[in-house]
Amino acid sequence: MKLNYKIQGDNQPILLIHGLFGSLDNLNMLAKDLSNNYQTIQVDLRNHGQSPWSKVMNYQVMAEDVAELCLDLQLKNIVLIGHSMGGKVALQLSQLIPVSKICAIDIAPVKYNETMNIPVIKALAQCINQKLIDKKQIVDVMQEHGLTTPTILFLLKSFKHEHWLFNADVIINQYDHICDWHTISPCDIATLFIRGGNSNYINDKDYPAIFSQFPNTQIEVIEGASHNVHAERTQQVLQLLYTWLIN
Repeated sequence: MKLNYKIQGDNQPILLIHGLFGSLDNLNMLAKDLSNNYQTIQVDLRNHGQSPWSKVMNYQVMAEDVAELCLDLQLKNIVLIGHSMGGKVALQLSQLIPVSKICAIDIAPVKYNETMNIPVIKALAQCINQKLIDKKQIVDVMQEHGLTTPTILFLLKSFKHEHWLFNADVIINQYDHICDWHTISPCDIATLFIRGGNSNYINDKDYPAIFSQFPNTQIEVIEGASHNVHAERTQQVLQLLYTWLIN
């Protein structure tokens, strides 16, 4: 599958991969700064942004999509940075192509409980079933399902010209695959896990799974940050990344 992407800067390539319900713009704050020293490639995963849609959505096929892009662009010595679902795609990609380093932002190589995003899934399903195109009505439904204002604003970034940029139907149907993870053989690639101190996406109990699959791992916790740590603590994340990249 040919993915939509955006390139900035020169030198060593850094591929930035967004999370669920997002798009390549979600990591703009990192790409804008990193592109001063590196070539940044932001990508829309399948069923997101301007990339094609498909009825199949799991980490193997998503990683294969990104691998195809890397081969098409003839990228060498690639650094992968992925947030949430994009972090899992980056980790899976280590099994397919040569990679220099990997950074997974607030995600672990484990299977997640499918209830984590159930309010979002239910709200989107209702909006689609009712064929809502009015933003106020969509916001009302999301609030009824208990979604917070930041979550609603994030989702609405992908609502353009009265339709969703992400393939909500397939995401809902394939959500069990998005939560899932198949343990991989130990990978010695230098890997950085950035954990939001207030997030429950990486817990201490996940550390054995992290180190068994990625033994050459460094874990950094940014206190006071939640799941979208790159947006809430951009400068701290960038400082960690620059230190990690040059070592």
